Amino acid sequence: MEIVHIAAECYPVAKAGGLGDVVGALPKYQAELGHVAKVVMPMYRTKFLYDNQWELLHEGDQHIGPIYFHYSVIKEKTNKLGFDLYLVDINGLTDREKIYGYDDDTERFLSFQVAVCDWINKWEHKPDVIHCHDHHTGLIPFMVKYCFEFRQKLADIPTVFTVHNAQYQGWINWDKYYLLPSFDSWKWGMLDWEKTINPMASAVKCAWKVTTVSNSYMDELKDAANGLETLFQYEQGKSSGILNGIDTGVWDPLTDTMIVKNYDRELVEKGKRKNKKELAGQFGLDPDKPLISFVGRLVGEKAADLLPDAISQSIYQHHGHANFLVLGSGDPALEDRLDQMKHQFNGYFNSYIGYSEPLSHQIYAGSDFLLMPSRVEPCGLNQMYALRYGTVPMVRNIGGLRDTVTDMGDWQGFGIRFDQPSVWDITYSVGRAIDLYTNKPDLYTWMRSHMMTIDHSWDSSAQQYIDLYQSLK
Repeated sequence: MEIVHIAAECYPVAKAGGLGDVVGALPKYQAELGHVAKVVMPMYRTKFLYDNQWELLHEGDQHIGPIYFHYSVIKEKTNKLGFDLYLVDINGLTDREKIYGYDDDTERFLSFQVAVCDWINKWEHKPDVIHCHDHHTGLIPFMVKYCFEFRQKLADIPTVFTVHNAQYQGWINWDKYYLLPSFDSWKWGMLDWEKTINPMASAVKCAWKVTTVSNSYMDELKDAANGLETLFQYEQGKSSGILNGIDTGVWDPLTDTMIVKNYDRELVEKGKRKNKKELAGQFGLDPDKPLISFVGRLVGEKAADLLPDAISQSIYQHHGHANFLVLGSGDPALEDRLDQMKHQFNGYFNSYIGYSEPLSHQIYAGSDFLLMPSRVEPCGLNQMYALRYGTVPMVRNIGGLRDTVTDMGDWQGFGIRFDQPSVWDITYSVGRAIDLYTNKPDLYTWMRSHMMTIDHSWDSSAQQYIDLYQSLK
């Protein structure tokens, strides 16, 4: 099959979160299964762009409303990512360093989607499936069906839409409807949700199949989808959850070049001790105490706002018997508060405000526990990275965290789960972690060894997607 993935992110080209990891891995595994997998994304001005070789593949002209633009499509020459990578350049719109956060993001991603449809419309053949990821590409299923310019050739190409995070839906006011390519006005309802053009809602309505990134998240969307609950209930017949995987080539403690000491299941104790010593030395922490870390965006959906109080109370309540480390960026006020805590709890807590891919790998390798108190977690990849590196996940019982982590109190459990995103639940779970680390060495050793055998690679998930595509023929 020929599969075209369309997304705003793809690791290592440009990544802001889990979306980038998924789009950077799933096509590679599909290609290994013998299919032709392609990724199309905007041409941001990133380091990856300048460090690699490209060939110009196509040029065209299009418009969004009165805004006419020229676009070009370039292809990475060496297939270094394991799949065909295409970047769409639109002067003045995609030529930015950051992925998101601009006042004209609506125009940026709308023009990108129009350019992609125009390019595919000019192919001499048709791909077997167009797979769109999140709201940045959510208008494509509508465009190929109902826009006059594209529907004659593209309407019969199956479209799949994956919801990575329903909290962000790409809302566009109806006073900007003129920016869309001319479409069958009788179908305006396929764009609308609560008197707003809603790209995510439109994709759920128009795509042939809808997937989410875990089974539990699929169920949760019917009750909590930031206003789209009734839509997900209505479209449940064409919707399914397929759990994300991780790229086990990138995330492998035995071959990882970003960590100090490589190790596998047999060498986990020695390997983690060495990595922890390095990490503790870098951040002024005690390597003999359990190290509990947080890696992620400092935003409300990750419950990062609870971290200062939860960490403070845990240090006081448990008499400093654990150390804490935070890696992330987001809310400036939260960043400042975490920064101040470094002085207040010197020797017990530290943080790195920003993001560092090498440091994240070192934290997974050197930490004893990984804390994920998320309010929303469609799938979560961090807990899978932690399992791969023998780091016990401490997670809220929600979404993909529920699907991938079993509490140590249950049969063959290997993690710590809690029910509420609250300071009390986190503090209580820290107590369980300290008790496990200090008083139950045999159980801790078994958990660490067992979790490293769990297979969360993309192999199974990639095949599930292939089966889904083939059902659309």
